Amino acid sequence: MRDFAFNKTNYILLAVGMAVIIIGFILMSGSGSYEGVFDENIFSVRRIKVAPIVCFCGFMFMTYGIMHKPKDSGKKE
Repeated sequence: MRDFAFNKTNYILLAVGMAVIIIGFILMSGSGSYEGVFDENIFSVRRIKVAPIVCFCGFMFMTYGIMHKPKDSGKKE
């Protein structure tokens, strides 16, 4: 049997990290300012502070998912 670099746990960790990143980008989204109309919501705490922190945590979680070493299943060939 072939040994792969990632196992099921790695893929689950990567999927969770990607979901957290997507949530961060959704938190960043919203309407912008138009010519002649200023929307002060572009400077909200959610868009400036919370969303980038959530995205950063997602990227760190994905890094952990990549670096996580799978445990040996006890098979020796």
